[in-house]
Amino acid sequence: MPIEPLIEPHIEPWAQRAMQRWPNVPHLYGWLRLDRRGRWLIKEEVISRPQIVDTINANYAADQRGAWYFQNGPQRGYVALDAAPLMFSAPVEGDALNTHLGTLAGAVSRVAIDEGGGLWLLTARGPGWLADRDLDWALQRLVANQGLVDEARLASVLALPPGAATGLALQLQGQRLALERIDEAGIPEAFDFLREPEAPAAP
Repeated sequence: MPIEPLIEPHIEPWAQRAMQRWPNVPHLYGWLRLDRRGRWLIKEEVISRPQIVDTINANYAADQRGAWYFQNGPQRGYVALDAAPLMFSAPVEGDALNTHLGTLAGAVSRVAIDEGGGLWLLTARGPGWLADRDLDWALQRLVANQGLVDEARLASVLALPPGAATGLALQLQGQRLALERIDEAGIPEAFDFLREPEAPAAP
């Protein structure tokens, strides 16, 4: 079931002023991409200048369609997503997830595992994917309704069809969140975002 959008735009004041001054600038599509490592790419070239990365990070938001964009002054550059709008990483200590934007993810309200063992979370900052390198961190926080969470148990969960009860939960930030089983192809619809935003059809 689609979720209600959680994200209020995080747009810097200078960009807001430009939007008000030039409200009808056409949006850009097929220009910017976010890969599975949390890197921004323009036309398949990784953006390496910290100043540009910081500007994108500070002006990254979603519209009501679940399409994510970079507000570049008065113009929106819509982002193609290899995985999800956000990439999460585990903290050195504690349970407060970080985002690729350099911010905290905030409270987690939903968690799902896909057929390959990828972990997807809905947070106060938006939906995202946990970096592969941090899966062990997450596995240490998995608990079962009955029995132990071992490799055999995880393998049986991955073999379940989408929508099946896993009997597992993620213990995080003082919460016990039921672990859903969703194939990766169904994640965008379930978590209400678009991987390949397209310009709306002309009226």
